[in-house]
Amino acid sequence: MKALHISAECYPAAKAGGLGDVVGALPKYLSRAGMPAGVVIPRYQLSWIQQHSFHTIYKGVVRLHNQYVPFTIQQESSNALDFPFFVADIPGKFDRPGIYADPGGYSYGDDVERYLCFQQAVLQWIVNSPGRPQLLHCHDHHTGLIPFMVKHCPEYQALRNIPTVFTIHNGVYQGAFSWNNLYLMPAFDAGARGLLDWNNAINPMATAIKCAWRVTTVSPNYLKELEQQSNGLELLLQHEQHKCTGILNGIDAQVWDPEADPFIAARLNGKLDAFKIANKQALAKHFKLDPKLPWITFIGRLVGEKGADLLPGLVSRALHNGLQAAFAVLGAGDPGLQDALRQLSYRFPGRFDAALEYNEGLAHQLYAGSDFIFMPSRVEPCGLNQLYAMRYGTIPIVRAVGGLADTVPDIGEPNDQGRGIRFTHFDLDDANLALYRAVQCYHNPEVLAEVRERIAALDFSWEKAAAEYIDIYDQMI
Repeated sequence: MKALHISAECYPAAKAGGLGDVVGALPKYLSRAGMPAGVVIPRYQLSWIQQHSFHTIYKGVVRLHNQYVPFTIQQESSNALDFPFFVADIPGKFDRPGIYADPGGYSYGDDVERYLCFQQAVLQWIVNSPGRPQLLHCHDHHTGLIPFMVKHCPEYQALRNIPTVFTIHNGVYQGAFSWNNLYLMPAFDAGARGLLDWNNAINPMATAIKCAWRVTTVSPNYLKELEQQSNGLELLLQHEQHKCTGILNGIDAQVWDPEADPFIAARLNGKLDAFKIANKQALAKHFKLDPKLPWITFIGRLVGEKGADLLPGLVSRALHNGLQAAFAVLGAGDPGLQDALRQLSYRFPGRFDAALEYNEGLAHQLYAGSDFIFMPSRVEPCGLNQLYAMRYGTIPIVRAVGGLADTVPDIGEPNDQGRGIRFTHFDLDDANLALYRAVQCYHNPEVLAEVRERIAALDFSWEKAAAEYIDIYDQMI
């Protein structure tokens, strides 16, 4: 390996969102482009991990104040992901049936200890490994203290000359914790204390921005947004902008391939209209919706960040006002929001239905069979759902933020390059107008077919993004 990616998620082994998709795809495309890369994540009690064979390559012990925590680093034996894949098995910390929360949706309360153990376990393994990677690529706050540790912790000082890249997938979650937990940190140079601090707390994301050799975000527009609004990190990102780059995520064209997708009922065989009709009919077995209507679908976590709290009021208003459309929702999250969506199913039978779960296979079927994907996000660093949707000829309806603004020009623009329908303000009026435009588009067969063909032909694969990352790696290595 030249590059080791260190993350809390990696699809298909462990995924809660876009972070998992990126870390599961980028190393594969880096390796194909001549930059051999691997991934290490914690070992969770998840089905994919339990169903695959791993062998131990390193054993060690992490000190957490007066507690000694044993761990092993294990490698997946069959190379199932097309790159070296490792897990840090830390009993008592990650051997749980969820990544960030239990099956009931309640977050684990010991994340500070868990991620300090994980980061140190990885570094201890690398320090004692005969074949060290030439570069460490850290993802989100779960690994944000690694660029600091390799520079300022005596235990890991042998790694101080290894370049570090830190990617911000979501600046909302920064991992900050109180200075009262300082005793859990490994020993570090006294003069480096200020690098840990941001707003009177130890902030792993801020620390990574200060200490990493390079910082990337998952779209160019998201980097601009973070410099103006990033929950307190604005001045820091402006100060460090010389080492920051926005690189738009790609998608794994092997996983998201309408011609070969094993999750969908009908695969694409040249005729996009027939493909859409067949998959919508298959969807009607899962969702009690009228297949003659345009289907507008929301897929994702039911949280405010994704704009999911707009759904109950918006759907109710649109259907009460006579909008001839059907709505499907796939996702889980806020319990109160889930209850509100259940009520919509009772109030609007045949027009609204929801599957309140995480279901990867059903998500693929929705991308293939829906007419529109709805993304009213408050924050969207890159957005992958709109890229998946377009690959399957499903037109995005998006709020123009972050990567959504980078990837979805409006079909009303005069250059005939539009890819979807955009709205600006996070409110019912703007979103409702976007839905009406979508229905109008659906009932204009020529325009609908033209947009579908255009977006299905787009190339959002990882090759371009991988080349940009390799350019950054080469500059440092």
